[in-house]
Amino acid sequence: MAIQHLTDEQVRTWSRAQKDEWWFNNVFQKDMPQLTLRSGLTGFFLGLVLTATALYIGAKTGVGIGVGLTSVILAFAIFKSLANSGLARDFSVLENNCTQSIATAAGYTVMPLIAGLPAYMLITGHIIPWWQLMVWLVVVSVLGVLVAFPMKRRFINEDQLPFPEGRAAGVVLDSLYSGDGAEGMYKARLLGKVAGLAAVYQALVSDGWMKLIQFKLLQMDKWAGLKEPWHLQERLDSYYYSWAIKADAYIPKILGTDIRVLGLRLTLDMAMVGVGGLMGIAVATSCLIGALLNFTVLAPLMIQMGDIAPRVNVDGSIVPLSRAEIVNQWSLWWAVTMMVVGALVGLLAKPELFTAMFKRKSRAADQGPDVLRDIELPLWISYVGVPVLGLCSVWLTHEFFGVPWLLGLISLPLILVLTVICTNAMALTSWTPTGALSKITQFTIGALDRSNPASNLLPATMTSDVASNAANLLSDIKPGYMLGGKPRHQALGHIIGILAGTLAAVPLFFLLFLPPDANGVRSTASIVSDQFAFPAALQWKGVAELIAKGISQLPHSVIVSMVVAAVMAVIIEVTRIRTRGRMPLSAVSIGLGVVLPPDAVICMFLGALLFWIMHKRHEGQPQGAGFRRWVQGAEPICAGLISGAALMGIGNAILNVVM
Repeated sequence: MAIQHLTDEQVRTWSRAQKDEWWFNNVFQKDMPQLTLRSGLTGFFLGLVLTATALYIGAKTGVGIGVGLTSVILAFAIFKSLANSGLARDFSVLENNCTQSIATAAGYTVMPLIAGLPAYMLITGHIIPWWQLMVWLVVVSVLGVLVAFPMKRRFINEDQLPFPEGRAAGVVLDSLYSGDGAEGMYKARLLGKVAGLAAVYQALVSDGWMKLIQFKLLQMDKWAGLKEPWHLQERLDSYYYSWAIKADAYIPKILGTDIRVLGLRLTLDMAMVGVGGLMGIAVATSCLIGALLNFTVLAPLMIQMGDIAPRVNVDGSIVPLSRAEIVNQWSLWWAVTMMVVGALVGLLAKPELFTAMFKRKSRAADQGPDVLRDIELPLWISYVGVPVLGLCSVWLTHEFFGVPWLLGLISLPLILVLTVICTNAMALTSWTPTGALSKITQFTIGALDRSNPASNLLPATMTSDVASNAANLLSDIKPGYMLGGKPRHQALGHIIGILAGTLAAVPLFFLLFLPPDANGVRSTASIVSDQFAFPAALQWKGVAELIAKGISQLPHSVIVSMVVAAVMAVIIEVTRIRTRGRMPLSAVSIGLGVVLPPDAVICMFLGALLFWIMHKRHEGQPQGAGFRRWVQGAEPICAGLISGAALMGIGNAILNVVM
C-alpha cells in the first residue's frame, strides 16, 4: 500500500484535531493484527540477541548501535520462510512493526551499562548488585515511555516531524509487505537495489569485512603476504593526505590549525546521505551553517586566542586537540544553549501540550470529540505515572547509590529539558545527543555537591536515559503512525522490550565484565580491560572527577557565545512561529551541526541537496520515470541507503571485535 501523508500546507494550517481525524479515517488499520502473542515473543527473543550484540559493541567502542531495521528484516525473513513452508501465517506489517518496537526498546537498555553505571562502579569501587541494576533500569526506562507520550501528540500527530530513522523503518516495512501491487513491488525492488549497492560500498570501505574475505576466506595473508587487508578509504581526502605527507605538499589550515584537527574531512557515508535525504534541505542547511560557523570561524579563533588548548592530565600526559576536545572545551556551551533555548521556545509556543488535561470540556466544544481516545495511550497515565515513577527513581537512586534526596529531586526538571532537546534531535536527524547533554546534569549537580563524584553520575545517567528512551520511542512510533498502528500497542511493546533488554544485558554485563576470580570474588578492576575499553564510561568518569576537583572559571568568550546563542535562538524560533514554518532555519538544527561530526553534516547536506535538486527537476513530470524514481521513490532510496550501510556497518563492528 502507498503510505499516505499530509501536504506541507495541511501540516502548517490544519489543527491537530483535523489531522487526527484525517489519520483515523485514511491511515488507521482498525482490524489488522498488531501486538499478537507471536509478534510479542518474536520481538522479545530478537531483543535478547540484539541487546547482547549492542552491549558487546558498546563496551568495545562506546557507541550504541541501532537494531530497528535489523529486527524488521529478520522478522520478515523468519515468517516469510515459515509461511512459504506452510508452517505459519505470514506476519502482518503491523505485527512486524510491533516486533521492531520491542527489539529496539531492548537495545536501548544497554546505554547506561556502557556509560554512567560502570563509571559509577569504577569511581566508587562498589559493584551494584544485579537485582538493583535490573530494578533501576526498568523503572527509569518505563519513566521514559511515560514522558514520551504527551510529546508524541505534538511531534508526530501535530508537527508531523520526519524522524528519519523511524520513517526509513516505515518505508522498509511498507515495501516488504506491499508486494502484491506493482507500485509496491517497484518500491521494494528500488529499496533492495539501493540497499545492495550501499552494502557493497560499505563492505569495500570496511576493514572488518575485507579482513574476513581476504584473510579468512581467501587466505591472502599466507599466499600473497598481505599484513593488513586492502580496502577503500571512506574518508576520500585520506588519499590526498597520504600523498601530501610523502611529497611534503600543502596541508590545508585555518588560522594555523590543521583542518583535520577541526574534523573537516571529506567522507562518503551512504547512511548519512540517506538521512540527509529524509531530513530535507532546510534542516540540513541549518546543520551545515552551525558546523561551518563553529569549525571554520569560531573554533580556529578560540584556538588562536588560547581559549581552546591541549589539556594536560594529572600524570603529565597531553591530550592533543581534536574535534571532540574542541566541542567539549568550548563549542558545546553555545551549541547546547542554542538547542535548549530553541527547543524550549518551540515547546512554550504549544502550551496546550501541558494544559490539555485541564481543558477537556473546552477542547471538546471547540474541536469536537477526540477520535483517537481509544487507541492513544491516555494522557492521564503519563500525568500520574511520571511524578510517581520520577519520585520512585529518585528514591531508588538514593537507596541503591547513596545520592542525596535533594540532588535527585533537582535532577527531575532536567528530564523535561533533555527530553525536548533529544526528541527534537531525533525528529530531525535520528540522533540523540545524550552524551553531550548529560553534562548539563553532571555540571548542575556537581555545582551543588563537588565532594562526591558519584552524586552527579547517577542523576545524569537517570536524566539522559529517560530522555534517550523517550526520544527513541517516538522514533519507533513513527512507522506505526505511518502504517496505521495503535500507539497503545507500541507502548506496551516498548515495555516488553525493556524487560527483554534488562534480562539480557544485566547477566551478560556480570558475565563479561565482572567475572569472579579464583576465590569467587568480583572486582571493578576487571571492567576495563584490553578487550573492553569502555570509552564512554571513562569519559563520564573523567567529567565526574573533573567536577569533584574543581572547574576553573569559564573563559569570557564562552559566556559571550552562550548569550549570543540564546538571543539568536529566540529570534530564529520566534520568526519560525510567526511565519508558520516558512522560516527555513532552525536553532536546534544549528546547534546540532556543532555537536555532530562535520564530515557527517556535510554528507547529510549533500544527500539533502541531491534529493532536493532531483525533486525540483522531476516534480513537473508526473508521468516520467524520473518522477517515479526521485519523487515517489525518494523515501525507499533513502531507506535503502540507510539500511544497507547500517547493516554492513554493524556487521563490520562485530567482525572487528571477534576477529
